[in-house]
Amino acid sequence: MSTPKIAFITGANRGIGYSIAKHLIASGISVIGTYHANEGEAKAAEAALNNEDAKLRMLQLDIANHALFTDFAEQVKALLASEFGQQTLHYVVQNAGNIIHTRFDAATSEQLDNQYNIHFKGPYLLTVALLPLIRDGGRILNITSAATRFYLTDHGPYAAMKAATEVISLYMAKELGTRDITVNTVAPGAVASDFGGGLVRDDAEINKGLAEITPLGRVGQPNDIGAAVRALLSDDMHWVNGQRIEVTGGQSL
Repeated sequence: MSTPKIAFITGANRGIGYSIAKHLIASGISVIGTYHANEGEAKAAEAALNNEDAKLRMLQLDIANHALFTDFAEQVKALLASEFGQQTLHYVVQNAGNIIHTRFDAATSEQLDNQYNIHFKGPYLLTVALLPLIRDGGRILNITSAATRFYLTDHGPYAAMKAATEVISLYMAKELGTRDITVNTVAPGAVASDFGGGLVRDDAEINKGLAEITPLGRVGQPNDIGAAVRALLSDDMHWVNGQRIEVTGGQSL
């Protein structure tokens, strides 16, 4: 009998993170997810996604509060044992984030620190804290952004931090190879979710403009990304390593 698989996903209470959790749970993979502040939303996600074969359990985490990561890893370890009867994670997906829209020359020091802590330093140090819990042969997947390839208005600081994550992912893939752990990044394009205040989802003009520069004629949906992540974490994709995979429908080709 095979060992039940467990994934860890930051920001699993909404948007892309929720969709990733939904697709993995539908495949029989249980999820330990995190949320930042909205406990009610986290509990609703648990209730919606739990089934007979796999379940979601949520933990509170501020991805910018790096001092708490050692203690948080102990929480994950305890939850693995108590809820799943396991000692290790099969998958880690670093997804949680925000965006501060600003020109590069208008960004304040505080805004740069915010984007650095949430999109680079936080995921970096959290992965380090979780490394003892990731099984040999496991997978790490960092969610970045298509804005690291092409220009989007007022995305500079956000895109720069995502680009840094793409670079460190290459080093992670090389240095974790001795443990047979693969590391890849997924770079979504415009997605109609509540990210960034729901701008792509709720502003009809912006939605239309982005759809017009996408060959498939629409913006992405969270399920487009969730399905792609599920495919990339499948056993058939173990030989994919150190790659940046753009999931955009061909936006801005």
